[in-house]
Amino acid sequence: MTTDGYEGGLMNQQPGAPSAMRRVPRGARLVLATANTHKVAELRAILTRAIVGFDTRVIIGLGDLGLPAPVEDGVSFEENALLKARETARATGLPAVADDSGLVVDVFGGAPGVFSARWAGSHGDDVANLDLLLAQLADVPPHHRGARFVCAAALATPSGEEYVETAEIRGSLLEVPSGTGGFGYDPIFRPLGSARSMAELTADEKNAISHRGQAFRALSDEIASVIARQGA
Repeated sequence: MTTDGYEGGLMNQQPGAPSAMRRVPRGARLVLATANTHKVAELRAILTRAIVGFDTRVIIGLGDLGLPAPVEDGVSFEENALLKARETARATGLPAVADDSGLVVDVFGGAPGVFSARWAGSHGDDVANLDLLLAQLADVPPHHRGARFVCAAALATPSGEEYVETAEIRGSLLEVPSGTGGFGYDPIFRPLGSARSMAELTADEKNAISHRGQAFRALSDEIASVIARQGA
């Protein structure tokens, strides 16, 4: 469907519900399948550095369309990333990229994992998630506080192409938060070999080593190719 000054598709609409149509700005070629403004900013910065000549004006986030992120009901990072990218591409008529990432704590057997963003019960409540995790780790000594951040980055197109890349960064968990940068569990995660937490790194330093930065750099050739084909 095309309207004056806009192009794009429709989001799912439940019977009897208000119209769920969202206009996609003309010229947009890629949707970031997240309503998390921190992630949008981070992904824009990562892609700008990873793809030569990348123009951030061609990408939009779900927040730009007034849409929430698709429901994450997969059992793995890869499954969640793909379902978010796939649903967003189908609904908007544009290629979409998504990630699912989280913290994997050694002594928890892999938890919080895919439940990282809603560990305390409310999705996206960083403070509550952090406080709960620290309370649960209160009696765990430093040498047993190993953890890793994992990210699965996915690209899906309306025609059915799908790509997934996964990356991780190992580190340890601090006993108290340190730093004001980043988001999520960054203030208590200290990368292996670093004297600072992820929240104490600059944005460029973090993106250079982070799980998300690694995964999207691995996916950057496919993203660049899909965008280039759109402009052909």
